[in-house]
Amino acid sequence: MKRFYREAMVTQIDDGWSIVLDGVPARTPANHAIVVPSAALASAIAAEWQAQGDEIRFDSLNLTRLAATAIDLVRDRRDAVVAELLKYADTDLLCYRATRPAELVARQEQLWQPLLDWAVQRFDATLIVTSDLVPIAQPASGVGALRKALSAYSDLELTALRLATATAGSLVIALALIERRLDPESAFAAAEIDESFQISRWGEDPEQATRSAALKADLALAARFAALARNAPGALALPSA
Repeated sequence: MKRFYREAMVTQIDDGWSIVLDGVPARTPANHAIVVPSAALASAIAAEWQAQGDEIRFDSLNLTRLAATAIDLVRDRRDAVVAELLKYADTDLLCYRATRPAELVARQEQLWQPLLDWAVQRFDATLIVTSDLVPIAQPASGVGALRKALSAYSDLELTALRLATATAGSLVIALALIERRLDPESAFAAAEIDESFQISRWGEDPEQATRSAALKADLALAARFAALARNAPGALALPSA
């Protein structure tokens, strides 16, 4: 699409901060005005639009896309989004451990167990670990604690969690990322233990490299979006996707 505006700016309104293109509010695919409660996030979204050339590259409007998702999808479907995220509790990557080889078992224990311990300390959410491939039912108390934690997040934070959870295959990794217990590189390392182990043995092919780059970018985007949504110190300095 040809660029149809000269300047992208941010305007403060009663509901928060609006992104405007030549004075006209930018809108979501569902035709809602893009209004966010964070000045930092609004400024970063406007910067995405301002950075466009003669042609608009929608694949580079990542913060815009997540904000639109929060407005169009998450805002009116919070319970459904929380339920969607909770489905990962029973299949959380961190709870399914290898039995061999010993090097992989040790690596999983080293990176994964501290995250499960953190989930207990931070949210009082205890999850059971197994070496069985068949999904196990996690304790109702643990799932309930996670539900309570998720329900407390804003629409924007839930949107970031939704992306990070689907990317990592782990709700706990996603929570640790959004809570800044992990940075994006560490979150990627935790999510890709099995793959990294195989690569160390057999090498990485181009398809794997492309997939890894996409995963890293999505985790970095989720972390940046959540930090900007909170006006968190250093948010603008986080790596962009």
